[in-house]
Amino acid sequence: MSLELFHSQVLPIRPKLFRFAFRLLNNEEDAKDIIQDALLKVWNQQERMPELQNMEAWCMRIVRNLALDRLKSKKYRNTEGLDRAGEVPANHQQSPHLAAEQQDVMGRVHRIINALPEKYRTIIQLRDMEGFSYQEICDILELTLSEVKINLHRARKSVREQLQNMHVYGLQ
Repeated sequence: MSLELFHSQVLPIRPKLFRFAFRLLNNEEDAKDIIQDALLKVWNQQERMPELQNMEAWCMRIVRNLALDRLKSKKYRNTEGLDRAGEVPANHQQSPHLAAEQQDVMGRVHRIINALPEKYRTIIQLRDMEGFSYQEICDILELTLSEVKINLHRARKSVREQLQNMHVYGLQ
């Protein structure tokens, strides 16, 4: 792979890779480290590039594996609070009350998603937040299409039920 090819195909997806790593680790510095390691790994494995059908999915898989390794290590500690990347910015045309309410709901959604099992959380992130196709998710997570669809359905259902319980019963 030439430097030009690396710049044109890999570097443009770096923000998406960072968001994915950040959602998995909930720590900005660790996510930056993971992205740096992933880019180095992609560069070092450049001989595999011609055989790849989906460069982005391959890079996402590398980031996922590195992030999961970091989570499994004994040294890792989750030091940051709620995912700041997903906060809803206040719209200047909204009333402060409406903006605060919207931010509160989004905070609840993120807490619910963060409490999901890792597989559900990852699939929701890839599909609903990053916009990957089902096939790309299959490639990234090395799952079958039916497994991806079933797990996404279950994850969404769990989030929906928990939000409904919060709204109807006031459960936190």
